[in-house]
Amino acid sequence: MSRPSIVPIALTLDDRTGYTLWAPPWEEDGEEWQAFLGSTVDLPADINDDDPEAPGPTAVVHLFPSPAALAAFCRTATDHDLVDHPVWPVVSTLGAADLTPDEDHRFDLDGVYDVVAENPDRWAVDELAAVVDMVGRLAECCDTAGDDDEDDDDEETGFEAVADLVAKPEVAALGLGIDAFLGRTGEESWARLGTAVDELWEDVLEELDEHLDWTGAGTVAGDAYPSAAEEAEARAAEPEDLDDLTDDDEDDDAPVARPAAGSTAAAPAQAATAGVRAVHGGSRLTATPAAVAAAQEFWEAVGILPVEVVVPEGSGLTLRCYVEDRARFLGREGQVFVFATPVDLARFCAGDEPHDLTEIASWPEVADTDTLPLPADQDRYDLTALTEVLAEVARGAGGLATHQALVQPAEGVLDLAEYAGLPRVQQLLGPGAVLGRAVARGESEPTAPLAAEEAPALAAAWDDVVEDVGTALVFRSDRKDPAAPHHSEARGGPLQRGRES
Repeated sequence: MSRPSIVPIALTLDDRTGYTLWAPPWEEDGEEWQAFLGSTVDLPADINDDDPEAPGPTAVVHLFPSPAALAAFCRTATDHDLVDHPVWPVVSTLGAADLTPDEDHRFDLDGVYDVVAENPDRWAVDELAAVVDMVGRLAECCDTAGDDDEDDDDEETGFEAVADLVAKPEVAALGLGIDAFLGRTGEESWARLGTAVDELWEDVLEELDEHLDWTGAGTVAGDAYPSAAEEAEARAAEPEDLDDLTDDDEDDDAPVARPAAGSTAAAPAQAATAGVRAVHGGSRLTATPAAVAAAQEFWEAVGILPVEVVVPEGSGLTLRCYVEDRARFLGREGQVFVFATPVDLARFCAGDEPHDLTEIASWPEVADTDTLPLPADQDRYDLTALTEVLAEVARGAGGLATHQALVQPAEGVLDLAEYAGLPRVQQLLGPGAVLGRAVARGESEPTAPLAAEEAPALAAAWDDVVEDVGTALVFRSDRKDPAAPHHSEARGGPLQRGRES
């Protein structure tokens, strides 16, 4: 399971857009949880209802008219469902730029009718799958109907239309991608999906809207929320993301654009603020965010996650899990096997060569799956990018990056060092070492800039770390058995709010 994180999202419903936070599934005290920025409130009775009885305590998700309003609430509010989340202390310090959702975390609930009315393509299928999945997650977290008596099978749910929709086999097929809707059979399935949406979507939205707080927990007026057109116009006016630029194209005098926060807002990537450069990755892996998100459903379920490592010798993919809180990689005798592509890694997993993950209980599922090992952003460790940044700062570019740039790469190499037995790496990243102290500052003061005078020592220590990590990586290109991974049934489905593992 991925490390705990919190993701900014945007919901568009009834021609207005609201911003909130979602905590994807994480494990705590033997239970799996997910949550949204919300709380339980006593709603008043609806005077327009035929039976105007107060609904009693109701779980609601707080929505805000802008990332800035969301950030302002997070800095001061303490009475909500995310306050005890492991990374909330970090999120509560973030500004509007870091709490701005990327394109893959914007969910247009109004646009579902338009999507199913057109012929399916991969983008339409991915968009519809993401919206339905998020609606299901919202329903799970807000549905408290059966909390008082979980053993009562007849307990009525507050989201019957949502349950009816997600139970449709055509909706389940969305997780299979565009292939499920090709050919005559696929066209018929798409048509049945459209019929299900026509019959149920309005009820789904009505059920959901009862649990959406469009007052920002009482901090804003209802008319403060932008319409879909206004919100799209405002976003179109924003400057392009820095990731579209190369280092050679950067102009020291040009304003630095704000990047989207993405799916790691709780442990934000090196956010670009004025005069601060984001660390650009040297990854060779290309995969759409939708494909990565779909793959993560399987890999999180089996508890073994794909990991990418980029070192001077090249980039490669491997697998990692935790056994009694200790990192264990796909490898043997302290050597980590890395592969050039997800397909190469999947082929190896389908083989019978012994390694240190074969004894993991879920390994047979990994060996039998056709889900490609695509790593999430938080499991991609580009060690060379940090080397380049530290070298630039050491040459006098103080303030080019923040201490936060050190945190994620350090997490990855510490796991590798633990598995491979690399004492010098553990020493260099220890609390008493200059590099270890800088990483700790990145966790406590993520926006603190790296100073030019401290960079030479950090760069030298990091070079030693990368050198030692490189000795533990075995780039596999010698596989003789080309057998492809077997097909298996799709796994997954949204996790419940809290269930024993």
